[in-house]
Amino acid sequence: MADPAQAALPSGGREIDVVRTETAELWKLSWPVVLSRLGIMVMGLSDAIVVGRFSATQLGYHALAWAPTSVVVTMSVGLLTGVQVMTARAIGQERRDLTGAVLRRGLIYSFWIGAVSMALTFLAGPTFLHLIGLEKDLADGAGRVMLVFALSLPGYAVSVAASFWLEGLGRPKPGAVMMWLANGVNLAVLLLLVPGTFGLPALGAVGGAWATTSARTFLALAILLYIWRMPEARALGVFSRPERDLPAETEQRRIGYGAGASNFFEVAAFASMNVFAGWMGGLTVAAWAVVLNVAALVFMVPLGLSTGTAVMVGRAYGARDARGVTRAGLIGFGITAAFGLIISLAIWPSAGVISKAYTSDAVVLKMASAALVLSCLFFLVDALQVVIAQALRARGDVWLPTFTHMTSYVLVMMPLAWWLSIPMGMGLNGIVWAVITASFLSAGLLAMRFWMLARRGL
Repeated sequence: MADPAQAALPSGGREIDVVRTETAELWKLSWPVVLSRLGIMVMGLSDAIVVGRFSATQLGYHALAWAPTSVVVTMSVGLLTGVQVMTARAIGQERRDLTGAVLRRGLIYSFWIGAVSMALTFLAGPTFLHLIGLEKDLADGAGRVMLVFALSLPGYAVSVAASFWLEGLGRPKPGAVMMWLANGVNLAVLLLLVPGTFGLPALGAVGGAWATTSARTFLALAILLYIWRMPEARALGVFSRPERDLPAETEQRRIGYGAGASNFFEVAAFASMNVFAGWMGGLTVAAWAVVLNVAALVFMVPLGLSTGTAVMVGRAYGARDARGVTRAGLIGFGITAAFGLIISLAIWPSAGVISKAYTSDAVVLKMASAALVLSCLFFLVDALQVVIAQALRARGDVWLPTFTHMTSYVLVMMPLAWWLSIPMGMGLNGIVWAVITASFLSAGLLAMRFWMLARRGL
């Protein structure tokens, strides 16, 4: 029965109340995801600090081994996005009993993704390091570390599938809590194995890789244990072997393929920015690293908002509520734009102070400060493009975001960055202008697509 107080309100008043309610729901869904994604960054930062304080050489091994596996990790996150979206859709359909089938499929996918990634890293990782022209000692040292990192990939993939399922249910807090507990495990093992505490041999970067593997394995087991102990796990179908549902299985994989490809294009494109910076010298690389680190920290908030927005859009899509799909998307976009504007206005006048936290080199400081000021032009649109892309996937539009990211970041940003920074002599600012251009292009194309689909309905 409808609420009499709600029924007495004019339609505009009811719409305002719905917007307020959904805005509060978006915040509830998003902030734990932001904390969880920040936890991922903190884990990498802890590794770099502990290994770097032990030995600069060992930090080099660690960084070189981490880079290729980080591409695998990013693609795994994309490939498992279907777990989150399909769970939210089932909730929107009021078929909570189907969510267990989504989880079981996701865990099977994640096992194979992790196992294949581990096998490929074992077989090809060390060889790849030698083929790219590294000195033999450097390639050998990083290769040993990469083999240990490979052991962490199955656990990480399983933890992503399980946490995405909880996020799709609207329960992101347990995943965030487990992520920070995993950070505690990571730090403890780092301090134990890297310098060789309590008479243990000092393992350096290899010890750092064992810390990451331990933390990721703990994270997977902890989240699975939480799900197993959930009072409503049986009602959600977690323990029931579902009947084959080929359309649902295909859709879950299709969403993952699109998101995985998008992640690959973005990671590959931004990796090329490091190469271009390297061609301009070590100081330029250092300055770009400052800008990239700040941008990555800022990006954690849009990542959280993209999850919250996708869950709400997915619920409305599952309920076949076209108006709800559009409203949920616009609420997410509006809050994201407000965040992007506020953070840009905050970083713009404080770019020099922020850069000083990373470096004391006068040349690097000057380049990083100028580039960070310029970067404030892309924070808002970069945040918007990731949230709109997730909203589109949640409403069933999988491949357009992928093609948009390929066009914007691979076909436009990469050659433009090279041309502006080197032939045109703009240096680091040339790279930043290329990122600005690609971000505006991506956000514009994705926003146009969302508007077109909103007009078309479901």
